[in-house]
Amino acid sequence: MDGAVNCRLGLVASAVLGAAWLGGCAGAAQGSGHGQVTAGTVITVSAAGCGAGWRHPHSGPQTFQLRNVSAGAAEVYLINPLQGSLDPDSVSAPVFAEVEGLGPGTTTPMQVDVGSGTYAFECELQRDGTRIGPIVRIPGDVRGTPGILSVTFDDLIGSPIAPFAPARQYRAYVSSGLDTLASEVDALMADVGAGNLATARQAWLSSHLSYERLGAAYGTFGTFDSEIDGRADGLAGGLHSPRFTGFYRVEYGLWHGQSAADLTGPVTLLDHDLRGLRTAFPTMRLVLSDLGLRAHEILENALQFQLTGHDDYGSGTTLATTSANVDGTLELLKVLHPLLTTRYDGLPQAYAWLHRLQRLVDAARRPGGWTPVGALPASQREQIDAAAGQALEDLAPIAAIFEVQKQI
Repeated sequence: MDGAVNCRLGLVASAVLGAAWLGGCAGAAQGSGHGQVTAGTVITVSAAGCGAGWRHPHSGPQTFQLRNVSAGAAEVYLINPLQGSLDPDSVSAPVFAEVEGLGPGTTTPMQVDVGSGTYAFECELQRDGTRIGPIVRIPGDVRGTPGILSVTFDDLIGSPIAPFAPARQYRAYVSSGLDTLASEVDALMADVGAGNLATARQAWLSSHLSYERLGAAYGTFGTFDSEIDGRADGLAGGLHSPRFTGFYRVEYGLWHGQSAADLTGPVTLLDHDLRGLRTAFPTMRLVLSDLGLRAHEILENALQFQLTGHDDYGSGTTLATTSANVDGTLELLKVLHPLLTTRYDGLPQAYAWLHRLQRLVDAARRPGGWTPVGALPASQREQIDAAAGQALEDLAPIAAIFEVQKQI
């Protein structure tokens, strides 16, 4: 994703965590509560300790000025230490706010709506390890920013006593999908080899949608993804570049009058690359924290490239691809669901908007094929875009929840 997208994602996530997110975003997210945000309690982050300076604790929206006087960068979290463990190698505590990449000698605001409860600052120092500061208790019965219990590596990979393992389940899903994809591309090759280009178009769509449903694995596939599903954008020669390969290259040929002989080479290369991916996948490293990020990113790419018609190389089926992307997102949420139900109150709304988006997209399917995005009535296209945008807003916080902060 580009910087603007990362910034938007951070700000949306901060609305859930009540956090000040860095990484290219100017300023800090606003506290989620009522009233004015108070300015200026200075909290010191140092090798000797974490969180010194919170001398007059009170409830309500407020700003902590985090001052890093250590020799390295720091990650700073406002946590409830009594719901977790003070052992930095143990399960993480609920997080109310966070600041990432706090450089040495710098001061950055953290804004959060503080409710009644127990708090402490946790500092993960680049050179000095993890420190947890003094425990602060806020009396009363005031509601503030809810704490989010971060996902741990054990949550994702499972253990002998906790067999639920999203990472293993998703890897099995992708492996099965690659098996299906291999047989579908074999059918595509056979159709092209026999000169049955009308049937080959159907086989192309079926196989391309199977690839698009793999969703969260894209980041794992490395260069295979650009070879299999890369665009002509930026290539010297564009559509005629020898580096333009994969599904979109075959689509271009099938819908622009190329012969079976013209298509034999691109289809054979697609088959070769897919077989290479299928062989390599069992040893590829699945980045666990990316599982949450992809829940947002799959649909984000659909909005940018499919719902704009950018990735239409002649078939007019980008709405079908969007539907497959929704399938991939729902499959990922299915795997992550047990971890999300206790961490994210907005999950039912995310499901509702994803299903609405899929209904709207599927309504563009006709007996003779899919309606190209550009041929949709303006009102229908606006409804699809609005549903996609709202679904993205509701999916964005999942990335923050699955940003694994502690290794078990």
